[in-house]
Amino acid sequence: MCHRFLERMLLRDSQLYPWLMQVDCDLAQEAKGGGCLWCGERLDSAAYPRKPRGGPTDLAEGYSRRLSFCCADCRRRLTPPSVRFLGRRVYLGAVVVLVSAMLHGATPARAARLHELFGVSRRTLARWRDWWQRAFAPSAFWRAARGLLRSAADVATLPLSLLCSFEGRDDRDRLVATLRFLSPITTGSASRAGPS
Repeated sequence: MCHRFLERMLLRDSQLYPWLMQVDCDLAQEAKGGGCLWCGERLDSAAYPRKPRGGPTDLAEGYSRRLSFCCADCRRRLTPPSVRFLGRRVYLGAVVVLVSAMLHGATPARAARLHELFGVSRRTLARWRDWWQRAFAPSAFWRAARGLLRSAADVATLPLSLLCSFEGRDDRDRLVATLRFLSPITTGSASRAGPS
């Protein structure tokens, strides 16, 4: 993965972001169809605003809304998994994954280029690197889910090794597969109600 790939993937690929939005809509419809996880009642739309960073400036208007639901009876919130957002991070999930993958062998010049392309500061890059190594790698999710991968992902080079664990027609397919794999960690709703 090189800077040219990142530029093309994130800044010029006109199909990636609408595709991720469609995947999120499908995940939301699936969650809504199941009703409230706690009482089984109907779910009403309760999307909330986000200010995603790092993507193209011409994202569709709906892209800045995190799809979510509220129970019509008990009023508990259900936020379905997402491939667009990686939890509460303000940068888009694709940016966090790909830019973090570029951190392996990071040089001051590479960090400057990443800042130029995506507006990500060195402190943010350091926090992401730390998160992959100290929070994600020892997490219960990673311990359980890494066994589902076709090829082993090296913890020391996460998320690059995770991206390389997936097959696809092209790098975009591998990125989408990685974001789908990570989608359970993008919400706390499902984990509070139990495993799905």
